[in-house]
Amino acid sequence: MRLFLFQRLKRLIKIRLNEVPLDIQQNTSIRQLQEQQQLDADLMIVNGFPTSADYLIKDGDLVIMIKRGAMPSANELEALMMARHTPGVHARIAKSRIGIAGAGGLGSNIAIALARIGVGQLVIADFDQVEPSNLNRQQYFIDQIGLPKVIALKENLQRINPYVKIETFNGRIDPHNLTQVFAGVDVMVEAFDAPDQKAMLTTTHLQQSPDCPLVAASGMAGYASSNSIQTRKIRKNFYLVGDQITAAEPGQGLMAPRVSVAAGHQANAVLRILLGEDPE
Repeated sequence: MRLFLFQRLKRLIKIRLNEVPLDIQQNTSIRQLQEQQQLDADLMIVNGFPTSADYLIKDGDLVIMIKRGAMPSANELEALMMARHTPGVHARIAKSRIGIAGAGGLGSNIAIALARIGVGQLVIADFDQVEPSNLNRQQYFIDQIGLPKVIALKENLQRINPYVKIETFNGRIDPHNLTQVFAGVDVMVEAFDAPDQKAMLTTTHLQQSPDCPLVAASGMAGYASSNSIQTRKIRKNFYLVGDQITAAEPGQGLMAPRVSVAAGHQANAVLRILLGEDPE
C-alpha cells in the first residue's frame, strides 16, 4: 500500500496555473488540464509563449489560461510580462518609479515602452494639448485631439497595462516645481521639444538632484541615418541621446522614425540604469 502511494506521488508534478500553485499528474496535456479545472479559456500560454492544446505539461511550467478579449488579473498580466524577461529582470523594474518630462514624440513613445516592460510607476508632466500636427510622430489618436496630452497618454497607457501606476502633472515644469513634481523618481527622463526647456530641466535637475540619473535627448530631426543616434555618457548620472546636430527647423521637421529611434534609446537607457548597467 505504501509503495502504491509512493509511486502515485512520484507521478505528480508541480506547476503554477494562473499564478496558483498546483500539483497535477505527469503527462497531462493543456487540454486535459483545462477540462479538469473547468476553465473557460481559448488562449493557452506556457512560460510566456502560446502553445497547442496537446502540449504535455512539464514540472515547473507556468501555465496561463485566459479567454480572448477578457482582462487578465494583475497577477496574470505580471506573469505574462515576467515570462518574456530574463529571470530577475521583472522584479527589479516593477518596483521602479520613472519621471518623464514631456509627453510629445519622445515622451509618449518612452512611456509606452516602459509601460510595456512593466515599470511600476510613471510620473508624466506636460502642459500641451493633442493637436493634428502631433499625430505624425506622437502616440495619440484622432479622437484625442484637444485633450491634454497627459490625460490622453494616461488613457492609452492604461489600455496597454492597466496595472502600471501613473501620476500626471498638467502644467509647465520650471526650476521651482521640478523637484516636487518628480519627487522620489529613480530615473529622470528629459523629453521636451524646445531647446530652452531642455536646457532648463537639465541644468536644474543636475543641480537639485545630482544623485538621480538623467537621460536627456538632443538631435533626432529629419530622416538622416538612424545609426547616427547614439547614447552617450556626458558625466556621472547624465546621459544624452541623439546625434546632437539635427535640430527641428524649416525643411527638417520631426518625423516618427528617428523620433521613435531616439525614444527607444532613452527607454533602453532607463532599463539599463535600473538593472545596474552603463547605458552607453
